[in-house]
Amino acid sequence: MRTLKMTTSGWAALGTALVIVASAFPSLALDKPETVKRVVVYKERKLMELIGAKEVLLRSYRVALGRNPDGPKKTAGDCRTPEGCYVIDRHQSRSKFYKSLHISYPNAFDLASARRLHQSPGGDVMIHGLPKGFEDMAEMHSEANWTKGCIAVNNQQMDEIFKMIPDGTPIEIRP
Repeated sequence: MRTLKMTTSGWAALGTALVIVASAFPSLALDKPETVKRVVVYKERKLMELIGAKEVLLRSYRVALGRNPDGPKKTAGDCRTPEGCYVIDRHQSRSKFYKSLHISYPNAFDLASARRLHQSPGGDVMIHGLPKGFEDMAEMHSEANWTKGCIAVNNQQMDEIFKMIPDGTPIEIRP
């Protein structure tokens, strides 16, 4: 059996070739995830989809929702996940729920609905990971709806989502 020996200049040439190939095909780069163009959450199916350019499905996740999942969020404390069109407006790397992405709830429609009820619409709705101390629940977290109105994934998924979704990304939460 022959062993192939490579010189230092051979290794340098191989490294240069790999850099050229990676720059010519950016979608092959492993350390740069694709950018999400929009997010769709299907409450009834407990499913979140990340959609990329040309409407390509990039990822889907099983999620946990608010403890009272039927119907749209109407008031603060109702433990419902909102329904409607919003925007991911900020990343929070420090949160009591590992990491989180803030959702722009309430929108104008939500504000008007809450005013008609003479109530506050609430706020601080997010996509987030697990609470600190509950990391061991990663595999089963989506079996029950346990949030106060947010959309929850496990921490490993949250790391991936956190990198893929830029601020300003539209999110549609459907019944």
